[in-house]
Amino acid sequence: MNFWVDSRRTLALQDATSHLGSSIQQLYLSLNHPTIPADTTIKNSPRLPPFIENNYYKGKATLRPVLEPALNSSKVLEVTLTLATVGTTANTSVILGPNAVWQESIFISSSSNACVSAQKFPNGTISLRFGE
Repeated sequence: MNFWVDSRRTLALQDATSHLGSSIQQLYLSLNHPTIPADTTIKNSPRLPPFIENNYYKGKATLRPVLEPALNSSKVLEVTLTLATVGTTANTSVILGPNAVWQESIFISSSSNACVSAQKFPNGTISLRFGE
């Protein structure tokens, strides 16, 4: 029976991770459009469930450069969600452009501030983070 419970949790967490990564990428792509003015900030609540099998989950992300010349200095954001009391983890990768920066932050699914925010600066940099 535990196998099925673990599998169900893992699938739900993978789905949440994928959805969160997609939300981050959409925010980046929206702000990166040339028609969006500098000093624009967007906040997105990805509408994820606050609990999976009665467990809240935490998220973190790490941005790293891609060394593949064909990707034009893109960056990869590695997003990891972890079920807080169980320890189950799920990961996804999101490709962002060279002007992306990630502010160290934590996603807490049960928090009223569970969101992703992005800000476009005058130099074209787009700063992303969890929370407000």
